[in-house]
Amino acid sequence: MVWLFESGVASDIIMVVIACEAIWLRLRRHWQIVAILCRLMPGLLMMLALRAALTAQGWVWIALPLTLSFPFHLADLRFGPGRRAKK
Repeated sequence: MVWLFESGVASDIIMVVIACEAIWLRLRRHWQIVAILCRLMPGLLMMLALRAALTAQGWVWIALPLTLSFPFHLADLRFGPGRRAKK
C-alpha cells in the first residue's frame, strides 16, 4: 500500500475520479464548461501539487499548482453554480 503513495498513484486515482465527475456534471446535470472548471479545477490543481510532493519533485512544482488554484477558488465563489447575479 505504501507504493500507492510513494509513486503518486493515489493522486492519479483521485484525478481520474475528478475527470469522471466533470463528465457526469456535463452530460447528466448539463452544467456549462466554465462552471465545471470553476468547481473542479482547484481540487485538480491541488492533486497535482500533492503528486509533486509525494514524488519528491522540486518546490516549484508543488507551489505552482497551489498558487494557480487560488484564482479558480475565487471564480467559483463568484461565478460558481448556484450563485445568483446581484441586482
